[in-house]
Amino acid sequence: MVKLGNKWDEILKDEFEKEYYLKIREFLKYEYSHFRVFPDMFDIYNSLKLADYDDIKVVIIGQDPYHEIGQAHGLSFSVKPGIAIPPSLKNIYKELHDDLGCYIPNNGFLEKWAKQGVLLLNNVLTVREGQANSHKECGWETFTDSVIRELNKSDKTVVYLFWGSCAAKKELLVTNPKHYILKAPHPSPLSAHRGFFGCKHFSKANNILVQNGLTPIDWQIENI
Repeated sequence: MVKLGNKWDEILKDEFEKEYYLKIREFLKYEYSHFRVFPDMFDIYNSLKLADYDDIKVVIIGQDPYHEIGQAHGLSFSVKPGIAIPPSLKNIYKELHDDLGCYIPNNGFLEKWAKQGVLLLNNVLTVREGQANSHKECGWETFTDSVIRELNKSDKTVVYLFWGSCAAKKELLVTNPKHYILKAPHPSPLSAHRGFFGCKHFSKANNILVQNGLTPIDWQIENI
């Protein structure tokens, strides 16, 4: 039984009993026992544990977890302290610097964002070592779609930052007129120059939050 320790437990309790989710559980039992899988099984739901339903202001969707040792810990784009900053996150930091003047930190640990109400949700929540997208279509997409559908019901303003085609697929799930969608290419080095750089999503998101009576996000990640 999954225990998130906040309002998500009640909201998702029926989801955790559905047939597709029970199949995910069986799939993961096999994967974790036969392969090295990331993140650690106790970190899979960190995005939901750290960002309670009523606290969420911003949503950032990633594809699937980083697939090398020590990187993934359940938050999209984030890596643990002491781990080299991945290329996409370097580009996120560059845009933050250009947009809001944030200095480039020496780490990629984004837990500070999550604790302020930024849901750092991957589309797929697990991956085999060294095999990007290896858990694609095992059922996680259905689960994370359900998370977005539930969040869509919130009466409080939520800003969705959809970067790249994988994240944009969830756009149709956001129908609440109180919510906002900002789209840009993925921050990967392969696509960031096509419009991620210069998108100013961080200042735009904060402006939307302030206009709707909410506290803006402090996007600066401190050095460790």
